Amino acid sequence: MTPREKPTPAIVRQRRPALALIAASCGVALAVIIGGVVGGLRINTTPSEPLGLWRVAPLDRPVQPGDMVFVCPPENDAVFEGFVRGYLRAGLCPGGFGPLIKTVAAIAGQRIDVAGDVTIDGRPIESSNLVSRDGQGRPLRPYGGGTVPAGFLFLHSPFPGSWDSRYFGPIPASGVLGLAKQVLTYAP
Repeated sequence: MTPREKPTPAIVRQRRPALALIAASCGVALAVIIGGVVGGLRINTTPSEPLGLWRVAPLDRPVQPGDMVFVCPPENDAVFEGFVRGYLRAGLCPGGFGPLIKTVAAIAGQRIDVAGDVTIDGRPIESSNLVSRDGQGRPLRPYGGGTVPAGFLFLHSPFPGSWDSRYFGPIPASGVLGLAKQVLTYAP
């Protein structure tokens, strides 16, 4: 070591990796934000569908039963209650709600019957058992059933604790943002 060189203080040596980690984290966050805006990427943090990175794919045809979609829930009392209870996250949909990832179980004109489980046009939906209380013991009111009106969809998720049309009823098809495609996900 020459007389002009000074040893690097320990605190400076510790800051470099921390700054590199912060810079890398900011880069990843920026990439996710750009991917979300430009590429239609979304992160799912709810257990109703696999956790992780999803993509909103354009839908160039009418929605059909079996389609898994991203959908903005309507601004109504049932959805607001779900938001207050924590079933919905905040997001960019009207009303400040985050979009849902659900499977379209029925479309306009189909008959929904709700009892211990759900039937559509007389056929039971697999994994559609209703629960009377949520995970915190609060009562859940099931949808009363009926024919899905024109311009509406009945949504479902096979996850037992899913909050879907079994509880809030059919929702407007105009809220569909596109098909939900898994990019990098895992089911815990």
